[in-house]
Amino acid sequence: MSHTSLHGKWAVSSSDDDDNLPPSGTTTSKSIRPAESSHSTRRSPSLVPVPTPLEVKAEPARTPVCSLTIGSEARQSAARNRVNPLKFETSPSRAGKRKKETSDGSGWALSDSDDDDLEVKRKNQSSLPRRAPPNGETKKPKVESERPPSPHGRLYYIDEPDDFFESSLPCLNDTYRFYLNKVTGLDRKFNSGALHIKDILSPLFGTLKESVQFNYCFDIPWMVKQFPSEFRHCPVLIVHGDKREAKARLLQQGQPFPHVRFCQAKLDIAFGTHHTKMMLLWYEEGFRVIILTSNLIRADWYQKTQGMWMSPLFPRLPEGSSASSGESPTFFKRDLLEYLASYRAPELEDWIQRIKEHDLSETRVYLVASTPGRYVGADMERWGHLRLRKLLYEHTNPIPGEERWPVIGQFSSIGSMGMDKSKWLAGEFQRTLTTVGKCSLRPDPIMHLLYPSVEDVRISLEGYPAGGSLPYSIQTAQKQTWLHSYFHRWKASRTGRSHAMPHIKTYMRVSPDFTQLAWFLVTSANLSKAAWGALEKNNTQMMVRSYELGVLYVPSAFNMKTFPIDTNPFPASSSTSGFPVPFDLPPTCYSPKDQPWIWNIPYSQEPDTHGNIWVPS
Repeated sequence: MSHTSLHGKWAVSSSDDDDNLPPSGTTTSKSIRPAESSHSTRRSPSLVPVPTPLEVKAEPARTPVCSLTIGSEARQSAARNRVNPLKFETSPSRAGKRKKETSDGSGWALSDSDDDDLEVKRKNQSSLPRRAPPNGETKKPKVESERPPSPHGRLYYIDEPDDFFESSLPCLNDTYRFYLNKVTGLDRKFNSGALHIKDILSPLFGTLKESVQFNYCFDIPWMVKQFPSEFRHCPVLIVHGDKREAKARLLQQGQPFPHVRFCQAKLDIAFGTHHTKMMLLWYEEGFRVIILTSNLIRADWYQKTQGMWMSPLFPRLPEGSSASSGESPTFFKRDLLEYLASYRAPELEDWIQRIKEHDLSETRVYLVASTPGRYVGADMERWGHLRLRKLLYEHTNPIPGEERWPVIGQFSSIGSMGMDKSKWLAGEFQRTLTTVGKCSLRPDPIMHLLYPSVEDVRISLEGYPAGGSLPYSIQTAQKQTWLHSYFHRWKASRTGRSHAMPHIKTYMRVSPDFTQLAWFLVTSANLSKAAWGALEKNNTQMMVRSYELGVLYVPSAFNMKTFPIDTNPFPASSSTSGFPVPFDLPPTCYSPKDQPWIWNIPYSQEPDTHGNIWVPS
């Protein structure tokens, strides 16, 4: 079946046109198409490849490559089909000088996203782009002793100066405590004040005693290496949502590390995920919370755009303090405890007690969380987008001419929202995003949605494999082409990150001249009903599928009327009063030639920055 829209023509088999049947395909280079996985329970889509002037040859059968399947089968397949790939030569690209060592990153599998479509992403990297050797050259033999490398092979991550991982406390903006991650391959000024995971866990921020890591994707051996040597054996609790075989593989990863324990989040509603990304760090000096957008895998920390909120160091309360002590004006302590209690997990009880014993009063952000369940009455406003709506109603003020203040949503994955915008986006979610104070009449402002185009992905630092973290499927896209008229490009020259594809998720309300913010949210929640919740039963019930977590900035909590936007956030300065929005404003609308990145159709007309094409199996 062929489908034409404002932003491109896609072709898929009509027999596979089902929202709930995600692809089993992943990437190849010029020289290989992934083999079909024998572990898939469903047939992969019949794709019509775009004709390519590049020669495409099949890889010999002796070198199997696994492709992705859906649900837990994807994780099974990825684990069972890890192979030792052939060596190959990489071409020069914008990534710069490359390390000559094996990457210990891992690869593709179930989506880091959150949708009813069961989108698919990387978790155990196993399908890898490869190149054919130049004509006349003998193929290099298989390497038997190396772990699978990154999507770009062994030479993926580039060399950085010794001080890429800060040896002294970075210049941090303590006003907002919102930071981007460091990105390899950028001018060093764009990493000034940004944070890598090794920075976050550095002894410069505290003497770590114990931690909890909430996340979706984990590479336990890689994670352990990120702790400084003096903290490498401090107890770590992993909070995850894996079940059955996926859970067994995660536990197996942790076997060599007796200090790592596990807590399984309950996911009682179909298609939900544990998508929250949070660190709880307990120090000798106090306690800290980090809410972020990165998975605990290597590929998320080097050439993608990520964001985080890092709390102040919370001191311990005096002995005998009351239960209400240490609360912030934003009730962050109460809300964090309520969120942790929603897990109903004995493993978190000690952490709940520790938080009660600390002073969180310096916090100036509001917690916006999702937890799986069906909620009625007052409970409907505890989670998801109705929680955000309630906070905006209570803690922002009406703006003169607010209909001219655009709403911006920026995300890395898109769920199924129905045949037209009234089904969820405009009928429900947009009403939340346009709430400003206790105003009953709300005209609909412009809504800009930022999602990378095919060209954004093609010319990115990672090339087409960056699209493995942008799992928007053809099955979903062709049913909601109305959505694509909202789309805007990913451009981030002000932060140097135009070519670092976004895994960050942000939502905001901005002034008509794009110089002021009415509010700003950084979160794990993508654009989907599973993440934000959807009203049911004539709007009397709220259903949420997934765990999500973010923090909301409102000007009143900072004694401001609006947040000024910092147009030059790098190099970082502790004296700036501007908010560091991670991308360029105003957003750039898609041109008629632009197409949203759809990850399960081929892109073979033009090679990416690494000379690869994208051909799902």
